[in-house]
Amino acid sequence: MLGEYPIQGHGAAEIAASVERAVGTGELEPGQPLPPMRDLATRLGVNPNTVAAAYRTLRERGVIETAGRRGSRVRPKPATTGREKIRVAVPEGVRDVADGNPDPALLPHLARAFAAAAAQGDREPVLYGHDPVEPELARLARAALDADGVPDGPVGVASGSLDAVERVLAAHLKPGDRVAVEDPGWGRVLDLVPALGLRTVSVGVDDEGPRPEDVRRALESGARALIVTDRAQNPTGAALTATRARALRSVLREHPETLLIEDDHGHGIVDVPLYPLAGVTRHWVLVRSVAKAWGPDLRLAVFTGDAVTVDRVQGRQRLGAGWVSLLVQRAVVRLWNDGAVDMREVAASYGGRRDALVKALTERGVPAHGRSGMNVWVPVPDETGVVARLLHAGWAVSPGARFRLNAPPGIRITVSTLTAEETGGLADAVAAAVGPAPARTYV
Repeated sequence: MLGEYPIQGHGAAEIAASVERAVGTGELEPGQPLPPMRDLATRLGVNPNTVAAAYRTLRERGVIETAGRRGSRVRPKPATTGREKIRVAVPEGVRDVADGNPDPALLPHLARAFAAAAAQGDREPVLYGHDPVEPELARLARAALDADGVPDGPVGVASGSLDAVERVLAAHLKPGDRVAVEDPGWGRVLDLVPALGLRTVSVGVDDEGPRPEDVRRALESGARALIVTDRAQNPTGAALTATRARALRSVLREHPETLLIEDDHGHGIVDVPLYPLAGVTRHWVLVRSVAKAWGPDLRLAVFTGDAVTVDRVQGRQRLGAGWVSLLVQRAVVRLWNDGAVDMREVAASYGGRRDALVKALTERGVPAHGRSGMNVWVPVPDETGVVARLLHAGWAVSPGARFRLNAPPGIRITVSTLTAEETGGLADAVAAAVGPAPARTYV
């Protein structure tokens, strides 16, 4: 018995399903302890190995975690209650600067690109056994990667950045392995890692990216993988500098078996150069999504990496989804070749809006961060209070809890659609909501 909820079942699958069902309905709360395996086995009249198998399944599914002698408990953020639920409902009349979306006005129109791709499909139907990567897409992607100094490697295609990250992690790691993640960092990644049965290791972030001393500590503690956002880091806007990249490469050289995953989702909307880390470790991947610059609904990311990793990912793809639609790949090629997005103009637009807000907040005594991309991170003493006061003032911002493990509180503001006329008013509202406070950092 756990509280008032009886864990039931005689087989490992039944016991695991019973616990997971209770977590999903809220009858078992995040952080709540589970009975010791032998106690539960006696209670259910089953072999302790059966309960051990059930708990192992639950760990692999990201539902529970085990802390040595302290036993097993429901994860504080189980996979069944993802961080996407930590969001503010935006009432009518409140300005939404929380959603993390690109500015629709800066996205290209898709009709002509898809019409051209469909016409090509009519002439050259895609059937089973077709090459899963459009050759022209691979050529254009590889040329752009070469221009940014990314080491040579085969090109693959996934259904977005997160799909690629998940497939790479699954290709190399096993449940229980540790993954070093940015903190604050992308909430989807912070949920994905434990959902795969992996354990997160927090790495602090400053304006130049992951802190080298934290990365070294994480890898020395046994982390087998490191996930780094090169530019437009979500939520802080951090971007690797040349100096920081050198320092991180030095750390990685000490741990050459580390699986390195670089997320360059900001490609196309950033106003700072790329300083890739790839090539230092034996296994690595760099992922580029088209979501922010060309449209989230395209659901496409290109990735490159060492030959073994790319081959493993593509082999697993063949057993499941098979391939990412060639219709979408060809439409993206049309968008790229037609110059449907002026990357410099888009980057300048987001950069101008972001810099204007950071400057306005700084002038009002509010420390803020955002070197690249479309988000600004503001450290705050009390997330709940600040979010509520801003909502009352007519502004919906994103609570930092969506993006944090151990990092101090903060709020994320998306500037993608913020106008010059709105910037001062938003800065005034934030300053009033945060109140007078000494300078803070988010590391």
